[in-house]
Amino acid sequence: MILQPLKLGGSPYDIGLGLGRFGHDAVHRRLRPLPLWQSLAALAGSEAARAMQAQVEADFPRIWEEFRGLADGLALPVEEVFLWNCRGDFVRPQSVDGCTTVFGPCADGWLIAHNEDGLPSLDGACGLLEATPAQGMAFTSFVYPGSIPGHTFAVNAAGLVSTVNNLRPTRIPAGLPRQVLARAVLECASLEAAVDMLSRTGRAGAFHHTLGQVGSAHLVSVEACSSGVAVRKVRRLGGHSNHLLDAGLDAAGQRITGSSGSRQRRVDVLLGDGAGLLDEARALAILRDVAGPELPIYRRAEDDPDDENTLATAVFRIGANSVEWRVYCQPDVQHVEAAGSIRPHSANGPAR
Repeated sequence: MILQPLKLGGSPYDIGLGLGRFGHDAVHRRLRPLPLWQSLAALAGSEAARAMQAQVEADFPRIWEEFRGLADGLALPVEEVFLWNCRGDFVRPQSVDGCTTVFGPCADGWLIAHNEDGLPSLDGACGLLEATPAQGMAFTSFVYPGSIPGHTFAVNAAGLVSTVNNLRPTRIPAGLPRQVLARAVLECASLEAAVDMLSRTGRAGAFHHTLGQVGSAHLVSVEACSSGVAVRKVRRLGGHSNHLLDAGLDAAGQRITGSSGSRQRRVDVLLGDGAGLLDEARALAILRDVAGPELPIYRRAEDDPDDENTLATAVFRIGANSVEWRVYCQPDVQHVEAAGSIRPHSANGPAR
């Protein structure tokens, strides 16, 4: 369990090209043979795929350039790579990208901690990208081979933190891909702009986002799907796995896997009534929990029913003037895989 460090800059195409070269071998050996990849690639050229691609090209041209570079680095057709990045925008029985997040107030501001759960075959093949684009916002993000950044965990130069959890609605229309909207959040300079981005109409698939920013008086929990968006200011301890918790959005229909239901129940038990403060040790203890009576929060089993394992855990401490972050990839949380600090020039004022 390691993360490969990546430093990429330049044009969107250049960054995509670097990501493609990084992920080339893993994609060809571990991902492209999968039935999920093949079923998505078969949709290339379909009416829905063409419409989604045209919408991204028109609304997010820089992100489309990242796709072009990514495809060239992977030595694959851009239409095929784009569809892989739309894997959550079509209803499929296969699970994709799980994750568990806990969040709440801490002694000096706010804390967001996140388990990034993905395909076990990608263990050791993922990276931690430090991007310095010629245009747009610099950011640091966990990246999967073959995917654009933004739909995992990340922090940008404005001190905006974003962690993302997969959701599984039963109906998904053609529209803006959820990974594109998650990538666009990393270009946002404020919480308000990020919420506006995720609240756009005409989206396809669904995600849950936990957002925080240096100097903010609260965190934001966003459940975003085609049937609506639920935005909640967070002022107490909370957690989220991989299904919609808002009753109104749930009414539209969703698939809740056994693992997602179990993890949400266990997180709720471990957080209690939501009162008090969250610190890094408590957050890590929750995200490393395997003691529950059902399927565990920390997922390393070869027979995980969703075919997912915890590949990395990130902890973000968001204060009045800076974001301090750490990434762990081992069961022993004494081993820090990577760490950093973001201090935006404009940061000031109390975090809470």
